[in-house]
Amino acid sequence: MTMFLITFAVMLIVIAIMAIGVIFGRRAIKGSCGGGMSKAECVCVEKCDKRKKMEAEASSGVVG
Repeated sequence: MTMFLITFAVMLIVIAIMAIGVIFGRRAIKGSCGGGMSKAECVCVEKCDKRKKMEAEASSGVVG
C-alpha cells in the first residue's frame, strides 16, 4: 500500500508541474498528429468552417 501511495503522489506532482507549465507557457497542448513523419501543425489558429457553422446554429437556437 505504501508503494501505491508513493506512486500516486509522484504522479500528482508530475501532473501539477505540467499544468503549471501550460498555464505559464500560454501555448496549447499539442497532440502527436497521428505519429506521422510530417511536421504538420496540429493546433489551429482559426476555427474551421464546420465548427463556425455549428457554433452559429447553436447560438441562434436552431436544433438539428
